[in-house]
Amino acid sequence: MGVSAASVLNQLLHRQNLKAQPHPNATNIKTVTKTILTYLEAGRIGKAASVLFAFPQPFSYSLYAHFFRLCSTHRAIVEARKLESHLLTFTPNPPIFLLNRAIETYAKCNCLRDARDLFDEMPHRDGGSWNALITAYSQLGFPGEAVSLFLRMNRSGVFPNEVTFAGVLASCASASELLLSKQVHGLVTKFGFCGNVILGSSLVDVYAKCGVMVDARMMFHEIPRPNAVTWNVIVRRYLDAGDAREAVFMFSRMFSNSAIRPLSCTFSNALVACSSMCALEEGMQIHGVVVKLGLQANNVVSSSLVNMYAKCGKLEDGSRVFYELGLKDVVSWTCIVSGYAMSGKTWEARKLFDEMPQRNVISWNAMLAGYTRFFEWSEALNFVYLMLDTINEVDHVTLGLMLSVSAGLSDHEMGKQVHGYIYRHGFQSNLMVSNALLDMYGKCGNLNSARVWFNQMSNWRDRVSWNALLASYGHHQLSEQALTIFSEMQWETKPTKYTFGTLLVACANSFALYQGKQIHGFIIRHGFHIDIIIRTALIYMYSKCRCLEYAIEVLKGEVSRDVIIWNTIILGCCHNHRSREVFELFGIMEAEGIKPDHVTFEGILLACIEEGLVDSGIECFKSMNNEYGIPPRLEHYDCMIELYSRHGYMDELENFMKTMTIEPTIPMLKRALDACQKYRCPRLGEYISEKINEFKH
Repeated sequence: MGVSAASVLNQLLHRQNLKAQPHPNATNIKTVTKTILTYLEAGRIGKAASVLFAFPQPFSYSLYAHFFRLCSTHRAIVEARKLESHLLTFTPNPPIFLLNRAIETYAKCNCLRDARDLFDEMPHRDGGSWNALITAYSQLGFPGEAVSLFLRMNRSGVFPNEVTFAGVLASCASASELLLSKQVHGLVTKFGFCGNVILGSSLVDVYAKCGVMVDARMMFHEIPRPNAVTWNVIVRRYLDAGDAREAVFMFSRMFSNSAIRPLSCTFSNALVACSSMCALEEGMQIHGVVVKLGLQANNVVSSSLVNMYAKCGKLEDGSRVFYELGLKDVVSWTCIVSGYAMSGKTWEARKLFDEMPQRNVISWNAMLAGYTRFFEWSEALNFVYLMLDTINEVDHVTLGLMLSVSAGLSDHEMGKQVHGYIYRHGFQSNLMVSNALLDMYGKCGNLNSARVWFNQMSNWRDRVSWNALLASYGHHQLSEQALTIFSEMQWETKPTKYTFGTLLVACANSFALYQGKQIHGFIIRHGFHIDIIIRTALIYMYSKCRCLEYAIEVLKGEVSRDVIIWNTIILGCCHNHRSREVFELFGIMEAEGIKPDHVTFEGILLACIEEGLVDSGIECFKSMNNEYGIPPRLEHYDCMIELYSRHGYMDELENFMKTMTIEPTIPMLKRALDACQKYRCPRLGEYISEKINEFKH
């Protein structure tokens, strides 16, 4: 068994003091104490420890206590060990409270071994000794050890107090030990600590972390006077539980008690909740409270405001908050860069990124995430090279983004190089990185490597891993193999709506109607909720597999229909040559108050082409911008050229092509040229031929 550094120092000092030492008088002790205190006040802890260690007489308990406190603050482990050795050598029976301070100091210095050795060697312990070690294990991430010590403490006859319970409840929360938490709750009640706001807050926290928000909320209401920390706990835990609306509600409830001033982190949590559900109105109300309380200069709060406005589509307001900040730190800079990048304004984001006075890996990741989100793969790749040349280390988020770039470019070799880095630097057990690696191999078409890596992940993979493997096979139209994987998946985890969506899209893309019906039947038999995502995937599958009646029946079963599900059935009708029904569906869609988008109009224009309804197509194209505020895209111009060309409206085609606000593509020009030859329009034919020649040169 190893020997702690403190024990070695103790032995050395003890040997040193076996020699005859002069007996200093009281004047010398006062002089040395004054010297030590002078060094401590100047922050020269090492020098103070050297002076103390060299003096062969005990000092006052107050000096030791003060010294331990400073060692704890400055994380001075070497000096703490010297101090403990000196205390044990020259004080035969040191008071327990000083040894408790030593345990606390070792814990603050992240040296649990020293803390435990000292605790085990103590001939006498009190409640403070147990509390110090329980708290140490709890705070340093060893909840099992903390709980074990708590049980030993009870068996030894030492009664727990508020500090004990706070430490053990924190450990129960970390380990998600619901049953033990309830038992500790019973003891808290038994020992009469029910009205204690700190323990009440701890109980709210532990129930929430164990996934029982009902009990957490009940416990919250049992606290007579919740303080700002208690309110922060309940807001934060609702946010963590994915209930952003309740988090914002509880934040607003806090103001019914005028004596409570929310913490800055509570404002931040409430604003994050608003961001997650795009609750702009609530976010603006919180902004008003921030201004009223004078918290605009708080970087944590302001950064959350920037993020909230960006997520709610009000980037200009977020930018205004950013520029009104006096002192901008790396967090606020990163938030504004992320806001622009994730809103698709990557050029502006990059300009801001280049202006940043200092950056960290999170700043680099924020910019890279913007490029990858909007499929700007070449810019992302150049940015990756710049990043690797500029900073020494990357984190798991960077690696996930780099793998996304590899997948987006179908660059299998780059992906393999990232895989090598992951293996060399020990990131392979990180689930996010592992799933990104699996996704990369699948999208690059290397299904063998995807399956091999998936098998290597057997000890830590999750539903996302299974869905990524399924998507890999589905992407390559291997619906039968995907169904086999789905059967294997059920032995290990429960499928989700994304699992079914992936399988149904795979069946649609390979026209595997039989397998698609099997999936539909499985969903119904096993009682899965057919939400709008699964329903949309079912409509897509049946439409692609030429079973439009089934698709329409699925559509009828959805009460709340969004624009995506309507677009799916409209395009499905076009695919099945049932274009007349598109106009009827569009009428129902508008009657339900669903605003069409660019995909809807593409479907209507395709129906007009199919049915030869040129005038209706012209009216539809004009209404896009005039009535619905949707600027026509390339695909809409393509539809109009096809509409005019197929049905011989050559004068209209000529006028349309000469007034287009975007440049036509080669396929569009060739289609129009074929129509000119068919309907004998040499003048327009010459114009189009010149356009084609311009492309060649």
